[in-house]
Amino acid sequence: MAEGLKSLLPYVRTVADVLIVSYLVYRVLLVIKGTRAAAMLLGLLAIVSLYFLASWVNLTTLSWILENVLSSFILVIVVIFQDEIRRGLTKVGLQPLLTGQSKPFYDKSIEDITLVCVHLSEKKFGALIVLQREVGLDEFLEDAVILDAELNRKLLYGIFLKESPLHDGAVVIDGGRIKAAGCVLPLSFNPDLDPNLGTRHRAALGLSERCDAVIIIVSEENGTISVARDGRLIRNLDASTLRDSLHRLLSTSSVTEHEIGE
Repeated sequence: MAEGLKSLLPYVRTVADVLIVSYLVYRVLLVIKGTRAAAMLLGLLAIVSLYFLASWVNLTTLSWILENVLSSFILVIVVIFQDEIRRGLTKVGLQPLLTGQSKPFYDKSIEDITLVCVHLSEKKFGALIVLQREVGLDEFLEDAVILDAELNRKLLYGIFLKESPLHDGAVVIDGGRIKAAGCVLPLSFNPDLDPNLGTRHRAALGLSERCDAVIIIVSEENGTISVARDGRLIRNLDASTLRDSLHRLLSTSSVTEHEIGE
C-alpha cells in the first residue's frame, strides 16, 4: 500500500505543477484582458515564434539578433508591462486572506456624494472625487490641502465651485471623511483612450490604473457623470445608475462592468 502511494507521488506532483501554472497563466490573462498589454503580448509571442522558425531553417543572422533580444526577455517584460504588473500585484495583496475585511462605505456617504455630483452636473461644474479603498493614497496628498473633515454635502459642493481655489484638484474621501482637496493625480497615457477625454478623465483613469480607488468625474464641458475603476470608465450616469454603481463597486473587490461609450 505504502509502495503504491509512493509510486503515485511523482504523478501527483506533476498534476499539481500543471494546475498551479495553468491557474497563474489564467490570472495573468484576466489582468491583461481588454488592455493594450494583450496586443503587446501577442507581439512578443510572434517574436518568439519567429526565433524558433529562424533557428529551424538556419537563418543565422536573424537567429543571432532574436536570441540577443530574447536574452533580456524578463527585463523587456518588466519594462513593457510595468503598469499591468503593478495592478496585478495590488490585486493579489488585496485578497481577503491578506487584507481581512474591506473598509465599510456607508449608505449615507454614497447618498451625499450622489446628490452632490448630480447638482454639480446640473450646473456643469467640473469635479473629481476619489473614494479611497484598501490602497493608501498618501503619496498624492503631499501637495494637497488636508481637511480631515466629516463628509458634508455643502462642504463637498463648495469645494468644486468655480470661485473655490481647490476646484481644479481632486477630493479624496475615506469612508465618511473628506481627507484632502486640491490633489493632483497621475494622468493615464493609454494610447487606446478616447482622444476626446479631458484631463479630469485621464487623471481618474491614471489613478485607477495604480490602485483600487473608485473615482467619480463630473465633466465641466457637458455635465456628464462618469466613474473610473481598475483602468475602466463607466460613462453617462444619472443619479440612479451612479448610486447603484457606487454600491456595487464599493462592496466588491473587482470590476465587472464593461466600458460604456457616450
